[in-house]
Amino acid sequence: MTGTTKTDRAVDIPLITAELAADEAGVTTATIRKWVQRGHLRPAGTQGRRRLFRLEDVFAAERTTHLARHHDHRSH
Repeated sequence: MTGTTKTDRAVDIPLITAELAADEAGVTTATIRKWVQRGHLRPAGTQGRRRLFRLEDVFAAERTTHLARHHDHRSH
């Protein structure tokens, strides 16, 4: 299931569910929820009660959290 949203450039950007976002990032849906709770990822829209995300935001959150984990392991 995907949705779309309009940006100020009036370009359709596909939005994906947390399940698809998790598949694309190679993580679980629990990780997607954790990223949202910790402020690493913001939903870009909703479809009913489901949160929808931009794929580029999901990848940015994955990079941010991966770098943070990598940095934490290096500092010990």
